[in-house]
Amino acid sequence: MDVPGYPARKAALRLLDAVLRRGETLDVAAHGALQGIKGAADKALARALAGEALRWLTDLDALIDSATRQPLPEDAKPRGVLRLMLAGWLRLETPPHAVIATALPLLGGGPRRLAHGVFSTLVKRGARLPAAPTLPGAVAARWGERSAAIARGLAALPPLDLTLRDPAETDSWAERLGGASLLPCHVRLPRGAAVESLEGYGEGAWWVQDLAASLPARLLGKGAGRRVLDLCAAPGGKTLQLAAAGWRVTALDLSARRLERLKENLARTGLNAEVVVADALEWQAPEPFDAVLLDAPCTATGTCRRHPDVIHRIGPRQIAEMADLQGALLARAAGMAKPSGTLVYATCSIEPEEGEEQAARVALAPDPICAEELPTGLAPGPQGWLRTDPGMLAEAGGLDGFFVARFRA
Repeated sequence: MDVPGYPARKAALRLLDAVLRRGETLDVAAHGALQGIKGAADKALARALAGEALRWLTDLDALIDSATRQPLPEDAKPRGVLRLMLAGWLRLETPPHAVIATALPLLGGGPRRLAHGVFSTLVKRGARLPAAPTLPGAVAARWGERSAAIARGLAALPPLDLTLRDPAETDSWAERLGGASLLPCHVRLPRGAAVESLEGYGEGAWWVQDLAASLPARLLGKGAGRRVLDLCAAPGGKTLQLAAAGWRVTALDLSARRLERLKENLARTGLNAEVVVADALEWQAPEPFDAVLLDAPCTATGTCRRHPDVIHRIGPRQIAEMADLQGALLARAAGMAKPSGTLVYATCSIEPEEGEEQAARVALAPDPICAEELPTGLAPGPQGWLRTDPGMLAEAGGLDGFFVARFRA
């Protein structure tokens, strides 16, 4: 159909279906859903529509249900189309007439008339979304008293965080890029910048890394030529940090494909690391390391600001599966640090099963994190562990949800 904007809406509907019905991530679903779409703008629009529909799904459904005599089934195509129509109007500020022209062709016959009627009714009412997304009931119950703050952190898309290769150039790069720094080696830019076109990209002066994701490697301090093992290293931001801090890094990961990206970034930044493709549960270290960093595979619910699909895909089964893997990896990692060496454990998950409950089972001595090691506004908990949520540092643009604990062998 030769209607401008229609292919993006059709792709966005496929993305929603892949996430909500098949449990795929947006990134995985995009490979198939965006096939045949020409132009980066339409691909970006499809991702934006699906992302905003997932971010505000509970509230969009409440609006839809308020304008229908009988609730539409969850998987009904008209509901999916209406979610995208409302996301386009209320979040992307697409004029209603353009929403109708580009989205209604996704339906035919009675469903088309139904969607048109519901959308027109909501437009006439002046429908609005709340200040922050409403989390699905099961998610809100799981996150408990933190839910409201996390939801507020989801209301705005995250900024772009850069980690610098040289901490001495923090002020210089903040000025050159027109950004702000929350701690040495960090620059924060407004969302929307084309990464490859930014000054310093080609020369490898920095790499993209969320502020929270940069904290675990920082907690190992300067390497001064000591040896560190970065377990589950891909895509490699922490490996780059450790190498830049003077560590001799062994970066290990099961995925050869993802490690290729790490190799590319090592070449771009001029940093060095030994890259090993292996299963961390089977690999035998030739000798113990001065430090081990385990940023373990997890449900990634802490990345819900940029990956709102996790709000709808992740439940108790996935959390339990990841927790079992993390426990096994932690047991291996603890045995790879030499006596008096350091182990840092981290996950980008909001779930206590993947954070606090894992740390409580580690047999090594605690090495509490200090407030002085963290950005202003963050503080460790009573056990010396760090917990960040997407609602924290909101006035500065927020950060991902992470759990970090440090131990001494």
